[in-house]
Amino acid sequence: MAISDPAVIINAPILPPPVKHQTILSVFDAFPQGFTALLVNDHDPKPLLYQLEAEQPGVFSITYQEQGPERFAILVTRD
Repeated sequence: MAISDPAVIINAPILPPPVKHQTILSVFDAFPQGFTALLVNDHDPKPLLYQLEAEQPGVFSITYQEQGPERFAILVTRD
């Protein structure tokens, strides 16, 4: 599946587990309105996405581009 060319690609598996969620959430928090990044992970990041929605309800749109089993790619856009 072709993925549009986002300005930022977040490769989650390379981040240290103790700081992974907070690092990614900080990046999302810095997005200007209309900005899109591609989050790539080796498993479905549902817990992270639930946390994002809980902390900033309705602020981001999530679009799965790939859904496993070994790679998940999600476009995250600040609405």
